[in-house]
Amino acid sequence: MSEITDPIHDLGSLRDALRQFAEVRNWRPYHTPKNLAMAMIVEAAELVEHFQWATPEESLKPSAEKLAEVRDEVADTLIYLVELADALGIDLIAAARDKIAKNAIKYPAP
Repeated sequence: MSEITDPIHDLGSLRDALRQFAEVRNWRPYHTPKNLAMAMIVEAAELVEHFQWATPEESLKPSAEKLAEVRDEVADTLIYLVELADALGIDLIAAARDKIAKNAIKYPAP
């Protein structure tokens, strides 16, 4: 049974659940931006491993087992990203929105 009792339905509730998860394990002292960024890159590398030698076509159609493994690595990467943003006080939605606006200027539509 999951120990998270509140529903997770957006980045804010995910952040809160991750805070609680880390707090009850006394992990907060280890969740520095440096450690979280390094952990996120490790998980992203594990994600990349699943596609390393796949053709573009193969990467679009992973087996059910492979997709389950990829899903876990995507989740791990997201979790560390949310924790890193939390440690630095970054609003991920606002940051993404602002970056999309910058990209629209840098890469205008034809």
